[in-house]
Amino acid sequence: MTLQATSTAFFETLYPLLRRLNAERTISPGKMGVLRHLAEHGRATTSELAVAGQVSPQGISLAARELERWLLVVRVPDAEDRRRIWIELTDAGREKLREESLAGHEWLDRAISERLTPDERKTLEAVIPVMRKLGSDVSVD
Repeated sequence: MTLQATSTAFFETLYPLLRRLNAERTISPGKMGVLRHLAEHGRATTSELAVAGQVSPQGISLAARELERWLLVVRVPDAEDRRRIWIELTDAGREKLREESLAGHEWLDRAISERLTPDERKTLEAVIPVMRKLGSDVSVD
């Protein structure tokens, strides 16, 4: 198989799987990325979130406003520089992140358990480090 054929086959296999995992969620992958980043790294500015998520500052501002309306994040002025606004995860945001993560995991757990043989599971386990390596410089969550 050529490199291009491998790349195409990988994408055509991965894309429907990601769509299926995301179908279990009630919020977009982009907003999940914001919540996940805040949970892992603590408060952040919209500029920091835009860089981490590889999206425009306007896109992050819109996502942050929507997450704020849902009470999943709050905006907090910086104590020293009132021009700087921090985005912080609320307890409700942590819970929503947990629920949304579990939704995709439950489906994947079932799919692995019901569809794969023990040998196929071992193959899947062996490929995980390779996939981590492929995604190691990707910041999109």
